[in-house]
Amino acid sequence: MPLDLTAEFSRFRKADPDRLHFAAHSHAYWPDATRSAQIQLWDDAARLVDEKWTKVMGEVWPAVARGIAHHLKLPDPATLVSAVNTHEFVNRLISALPPGRAPVIVTTDGEFHSFRRQTERLAEDRLIELVAVPTEPFDSLPARIVEAVQAHAPDMVFVSQVFFNSGYALPDLDALVDAVTAPDRLVVIDGYHAFLAVPVDLSRIADRAFYLGGGYKYAMAGEGACFMHCPPGFAPRPRNTGWYASFATLSGPQDRVRYATDGQRFMGATFDPSGLYRMRASLDWMAAHNLDAAKIHAHVIALQEMFLAGIASRPLGLFDPANLVVPARELSRGNFLTFDHPDAAACKERLRQNNIVVDVRDTRLRVGFGLYHNAGDVERLLQRLRTLHA
Repeated sequence: MPLDLTAEFSRFRKADPDRLHFAAHSHAYWPDATRSAQIQLWDDAARLVDEKWTKVMGEVWPAVARGIAHHLKLPDPATLVSAVNTHEFVNRLISALPPGRAPVIVTTDGEFHSFRRQTERLAEDRLIELVAVPTEPFDSLPARIVEAVQAHAPDMVFVSQVFFNSGYALPDLDALVDAVTAPDRLVVIDGYHAFLAVPVDLSRIADRAFYLGGGYKYAMAGEGACFMHCPPGFAPRPRNTGWYASFATLSGPQDRVRYATDGQRFMGATFDPSGLYRMRASLDWMAAHNLDAAKIHAHVIALQEMFLAGIASRPLGLFDPANLVVPARELSRGNFLTFDHPDAAACKERLRQNNIVVDVRDTRLRVGFGLYHNAGDVERLLQRLRTLHA
């Protein structure tokens, strides 16, 4: 049975009680506990003024890093670094690739825009060589990534753990990293649609793979709270660098460009810390309720199965099991369902007019489930869809 934590999201739910928001993979509701954190940031700024950064970097971020490390089973929170978005990390990682030639990057055609747009633009000017492996068919994807790496000997391998435009989840992250690791090669896993959506254990690959994530989706912390795990020794001096990358040495000699040796070597510059306050509150709230990715995923799968059962006997327009990009029988999936249909955009607009929130990527309509949903919400969604398709 799914959980019922809807009372913990009262402010978002009461803001529009009629709204059926099924886009948890895009913008999840925030638990009520995050509101007081937002106010605390303001009060801390008033009380501490310039000294607030001592609290942000010395108290708030370390607490967030410990929570992230716990959920990802990382051996050391110091390998983590924060940024306001993952695009910052993408650019810093690319800036760490070898100079003097066009570095080679092997990736897939299913990566999120933060990476895809930036790398395709660089490839247009031949500043990088981009090799994009088709994500489908899914069952052969890991093998085809490995084949591309063996054929092109890339400087970077960048691949999502859960693909944003399908929901397919790589079934064995450890085996993939084992197969593509090489000296000085940057192996990067985009875990934004996996963090706190599916169980993740980085303990075996923490010394070889970078891992990106953030709070906007399943961590329920909103914007401005992204993170990256940085394996020790890899890319010690990214060329795209901000002054926080040597925050601990600012009071010492500035005779050369210094870097931290932990994850902070990938930091940027001054940022709005409100996302970190909310992220800390969200992680603390989850800890108080003894929640982890396994429990969250089990809750979501139970809701997905209710929805799929509701459309199995009577498809509702494009909501037909035959239109699923990742079949219902496939267990390697994230916390949203993706339906592929030429009328996806028109369907999404019709749903919006009836206060049902989903989203569309080209011909793919995504329906996401989260902790702020209960069984009653799924039944309300099915009832409203039945009315629209009567």
